[in-house]
Amino acid sequence: MTILPDAIRRRGPWSLPNLLTYGRIAAIPALVALLFWPRDDWARWAALAIYVAAAVTDYLDGWLARAWSQQSAIGRMLDPIADKLLVCALLLMLVHTDTIHGWSIWAAIVILCREILVSGLREFLADLKVSVPVSKVAKWKTAAQLFALGFLVVGPAGDQVLPHNTQIGIVMLWVAALLTIYTGWDYLNAGIRHLVAMDERAP
Repeated sequence: MTILPDAIRRRGPWSLPNLLTYGRIAAIPALVALLFWPRDDWARWAALAIYVAAAVTDYLDGWLARAWSQQSAIGRMLDPIADKLLVCALLLMLVHTDTIHGWSIWAAIVILCREILVSGLREFLADLKVSVPVSKVAKWKTAAQLFALGFLVVGPAGDQVLPHNTQIGIVMLWVAALLTIYTGWDYLNAGIRHLVAMDERAP
């Protein structure tokens, strides 16, 4: 009776949490391919289904890793990378399909720039053995961004089921962008403080 749980709970690069992370990365080219057919409703709904599955794995991989004590170095490295690749690829494709257009492109640019800024700062602060905890506002930003992309991925196909679906996604994208500016400043401020402290300690 214990063979199946032991097999599922194996550690290392092929643990279930890591497999879920790999799956989220593998979902990216599938989403990109489906969004190349912006006029086909079936492609939009299929993209939404894959996106929802990827979003669920984003929660499950971390939860299972903690619950089963399967945290790993490869998981800690790939999890944030998978999230950023997914967000960046979707934003680019949604601009390509004209789902995000006009002034709303600026919201996408803000989010993309923040992802690059935070990645660089985290790498820099990690070298200094400094960690920046995730704030409550950052969690709100993630939630707003998650739902915004869901509405926008299904886009015009969703408008036929939920009136103003795309507009709802655009509004939530702007909410996420504004929260992104706030949280991005938190990371930047933390990095600047440590840089100033290092310069002051320098001989």
